[in-house]
Amino acid sequence: MIARFIFLHLKILRSVRRKSDRKGGKLDQAAERRRERARLFWEPPGPFPPGLPDLVLPEAESLDALCGHWRIFQLKKGHRYSTDDLLGAWFTCDLLEKRIEKLNFLEMGCGTGSIGMMVAWRFPAAHWTGVELQKVSVGLARKSLLYNGLSERGTILEGDLKELDLGTFELIIGSPPYWDTRSGILSNFPQKAPCRFEETGSIEDYCEAAERHLAPLGILTLVFDGRQVERAEKAAHSAGLKVFRKREVVSREKDRPLIVLLGLSRADEAGPLVEAPALLLRDAAGLRSEEFRAIRREMGFPPGIR
Repeated sequence: MIARFIFLHLKILRSVRRKSDRKGGKLDQAAERRRERARLFWEPPGPFPPGLPDLVLPEAESLDALCGHWRIFQLKKGHRYSTDDLLGAWFTCDLLEKRIEKLNFLEMGCGTGSIGMMVAWRFPAAHWTGVELQKVSVGLARKSLLYNGLSERGTILEGDLKELDLGTFELIIGSPPYWDTRSGILSNFPQKAPCRFEETGSIEDYCEAAERHLAPLGILTLVFDGRQVERAEKAAHSAGLKVFRKREVVSREKDRPLIVLLGLSRADEAGPLVEAPALLLRDAAGLRSEEFRAIRREMGFPPGIR
């Protein structure tokens, strides 16, 4: 009941803000976000980033909130981090929490670095190596590392995951594209297409690269298309890996799962498959589920209700 009251209250406030914008009285959006957080009794946790004192933000870029006080540089009209990234990071941290905190992990196809930074935020002693093929994304990820004070804890390399030879890692993370290039219309923005379509890599490539770099008893976590689970399992099997943890994600009550979170290891090290109940993000009315709100809070995001 209280959650619905807050939801309606925020809806009215946003409506007022939109009317104010149309009349030319544009509000300070950052200040409005701060007020909204205060109304929901939430303050960002974690360390404050040092920032970049001489930063001049290019017109094509935005500096956006990530976890806690950390920020991420993104292209306004490029690929931007999503709920999938948040869930991939949370799933990874959830698997690791009782195993190890000081770890060296690899993120394949790291893009602008959102998943890796979220994991690094949760595990302050972790060191992260990200590999990305797109030069523009590499530049954005490196700038985010500097802004958040992670230059000694993170390294972003420009390269093709199919050609990697970086040694072994206790943890490897990936969020491979899963749309065939013939199955949809490619974006006019070059940075977007390879993140969604299999132009430069596939689930099969990710599994093969992970097998080469996985340390003994290491873990690979993947965010993938919930409609192609069998394909992911076949790709893992072909690379000598096996799924030991699986959780489907349902965006809204009664919808079919469109995303699946997978935990993998070498086939001879994997235990029996544990399949958790589907993770529901929103109820039939569109309000965030209690579990999703808890996940957001745990990862340094405002829990909210919308």
